[in-house]
Amino acid sequence: MDFKVILTPTAHQDLREIVEFIARDDRKAAEKFGYTLLDNALSLTKFPDRGRLVPEFKDEQIREIILRSYRIIYYVEKTWKEVYVIRFWHAARGEPDVSI
Repeated sequence: MDFKVILTPTAHQDLREIVEFIARDDRKAAEKFGYTLLDNALSLTKFPDRGRLVPEFKDEQIREIILRSYRIIYYVEKTWKEVYVIRFWHAARGEPDVSI
């Protein structure tokens, strides 16, 4: 059975801010990249453990996918077969807050 992928409110806000920032220069590129980030997050339904452990947190349940300069940080809840996308985070912004 596939995992359910849930974007937290913080992840929604991150995604919106990323797209708005890129759209200042190129609206089409912003939309395309926003969908690329979202598609990568939604791919976790089949492969929730595909990302690496987040080095800052050393928690088996907090993982990340790296896409260009962005980190898709997520929490895997195996008991309920759910993946919570916590943040879409630009690597240049330092360590992300991943309050769960």
